[in-house]
Amino acid sequence: MRAVICPAYIPNVAYFSYLSKQEKSYFVSDTHYQKQTFRNRTVIYGANGKLNLIIPIVHKKQPYQLESEVEISYEINWQKEHWKSICSAYRSSPYLEFYEADLAPFFNEKIISLYEFNLTLIEKIMFLLELPFSFESVLFDKENDLREDRLVLAKKIPPIIQEKYTQVFEDKAGFLSNLSVLDALFNLGPNCAYYVKNANLPA
Repeated sequence: MRAVICPAYIPNVAYFSYLSKQEKSYFVSDTHYQKQTFRNRTVIYGANGKLNLIIPIVHKKQPYQLESEVEISYEINWQKEHWKSICSAYRSSPYLEFYEADLAPFFNEKIISLYEFNLTLIEKIMFLLELPFSFESVLFDKENDLREDRLVLAKKIPPIIQEKYTQVFEDKAGFLSNLSVLDALFNLGPNCAYYVKNANLPA
């Protein structure tokens, strides 16, 4: 049985913990896109607590779209807003300045496909974490594939076993677990890879 997942937007620690434990990751491109999931949203730690960053998509008339068919909308400058929010949230973190040059281009270049945008960004973050990452885009085989949909659910996020680390606004809202991996990356820097690998999703 092969486990397949959908690319998500700057996914959380649980998602990257899963990727770090795979010899090869399989991203499915032909299943139906589902709204209100982490496919087009992420959660960071802002000054007022959890802050949702949502990529707008192009809405089409057909009842459903395949993962690979979903297009990003640029009617509003969401890239500027998201990058501004990220920098505002983590400007005083220890390691933002070490990674921002690698991440900033994703908030300037216009990529049409949400699937490709997410996958390219995931690949870049795995590179920054210095974690091995072998992956393949595949078509779903309902007889032999197991969908790891829990990794992209936004309304029912699975609990994750992870140690606490110092967060920028922890004095305001306490420790917030399983946020976008950027929270751990900007606060832990080179130690983020070890942290991610040792976080666990309950079976």
